[in-house]
Amino acid sequence: MAFDVRIINSFLAAAVHVIKTMARVDSEPGKPFLKADDRALGDISAVIDISGAEEGSMALSFEESCIKAIVSNLFGEPVTEINTDVKDAVGELTNVICGDARRRIAEKSIVLQAGIPTIVAGNNHRINHPHSGPRLAIPFTTASGRFTVEITFRE
Repeated sequence: MAFDVRIINSFLAAAVHVIKTMARVDSEPGKPFLKADDRALGDISAVIDISGAEEGSMALSFEESCIKAIVSNLFGEPVTEINTDVKDAVGELTNVICGDARRRIAEKSIVLQAGIPTIVAGNNHRINHPHSGPRLAIPFTTASGRFTVEITFRE
């Protein structure tokens, strides 16, 4: 299965844009790769269902140091643990990144809708995408750690 580069690039651009504008954090995308399993590449994740012209999902996973720095910037005060506020922020960031990506994709005449994100946290947690298919992971590096965007579409 080949991923549509227009869709992948839209998610990549949305992640960089949203993290920069909402949290004032610069991020640098790394080389995308296919994931072989459902283990999360971070300490907290959110998964959101995507439907419409394509059926799939997006997951956003953060290392603890990365999400604490991002949420500290969002809230304007230090965040020292992954708590309910951090989980809510991960869900909101997932919504906004997915929404920005869908807007960019719609400019290419591909219409997608999104569901409500599900948050999962903890060491070695798993990401259960609602659709089967190859999982493309795009790692991002920030000054405070890494986050990853995973995208999968039904085959």
